[in-house]
This record gives sequence, structure tokens and C-alpha cells, in this order.
Amino acid sequence: MSDGVTTGEGYAVANIDDLGEGPGFRKIRKELGVTAFGVNAIIVPPGLGSNRHLHDEQEELYFVHRGRIEIEFADGTRHELGPGGVARVDAGTVRQYTTLGDEEAVIVVAGGKDGYVGRDGRLAEGETSRFQGGDASPDG
Repeated sequence: MSDGVTTGEGYAVANIDDLGEGPGFRKIRKELGVTAFGVNAIIVPPGLGSNRHLHDEQEELYFVHRGRIEIEFADGTRHELGPGGVARVDAGTVRQYTTLGDEEAVIVVAGGKDGYVGRDGRLAEGETSRFQGGDASPDG
């Protein structure tokens, strides 16, 4: 793990900016010790992006943290995503992305296979609500 990662009993925390320098991949999975799925951040300079690609097995979720990208799929459709934008892509779906505008994009990509494990969260001992100040979740 890098110097920018703080670890404790059952957790690790870091800032994407502390996991590397310049454009390219920030290996979040490796640096934080994630074992259940793949996750990376990609720092993409203005006007650049990925080549067309697909995967054999892993579905991916793209989350735009900073900047703007255009993501294009094999069927020719294009979608612009800004900060907070997300896109789920099946493993075998051809995709590529390109940054838009004058600033770099920071994209967090999580990938995995074999399905969702279901909602398995529960309150810690002594807690009465999922959120501070009351339960704001739609299912209480």
C-alpha cells in the first residue's frame, strides 16, 4: 500500500490524488486491499480517452468524479457524463470514452462478476437508525 493510504482494523482510506501522479490508472483495488471486486480511478487528460474495448467476464460501472466524458457504445449511441454521472456496461459490450472540455476527467471504474450479494447491511449494536438524525432511507 502507498504512503497515502491509512489502514485500520477492517478498513483502508485514501484520496485518489495520493495514489499516483499524472495521467493514467490509480490502482484503488491494490492500494486499499479490495478483494471482492476490481476498482480503479483513471485520470484522463483533455481530448484523450480509451480505445474501443470490451471484457470477457466483468461488468463495469463508470462513475465520473471530475470533468466530463462522452461514452460511446458499439451501437453508435453516445452519452455525455459530467460529475456524478454513471454508466453500467455489460462485459461483452464494446465501449470507449473521451474527455470533453479543457480539463482532465477523473473516472472511477468498478468491475465484477457473478452477481449482487443482496442488501446485507445491518445496524451496529446500540444503533436505532441508519442515518444520524433519523432514518432517511425510503424503506425505513
